[in-house]
Amino acid sequence: MGTRDAIAGRSAGRRSATWLGAILLAAGGVGHLLAARAIGGSYIAYRDHIVGFVGLSVVFGGVLAALGSRYWRGRGDLTLLMLGVSQAIIGAVIYSLRFHIT
Repeated sequence: MGTRDAIAGRSAGRRSATWLGAILLAAGGVGHLLAARAIGGSYIAYRDHIVGFVGLSVVFGGVLAALGSRYWRGRGDLTLLMLGVSQAIIGAVIYSLRFHIT
């Protein structure tokens, strides 16, 4: 019985880490979109911010996947969580930097 509960608890932890990573990844994307809207809301601004978000996701995702295969094999939830955290931080920085555009 104890083993089954431990496995269920571990599964719930991984599921919550995956959801949190996805939510933070979406928050990073929203930060990019809000920054694009704030600096003019033109097609070019949106395009550049979306391309930047996707490009950063690909680059960070590749680096994290390489680190994950080395240090936390089989834990894709941690990789997604770290990608989400990094994108949320970058999205917040991008959005806050919009106030400094001249």
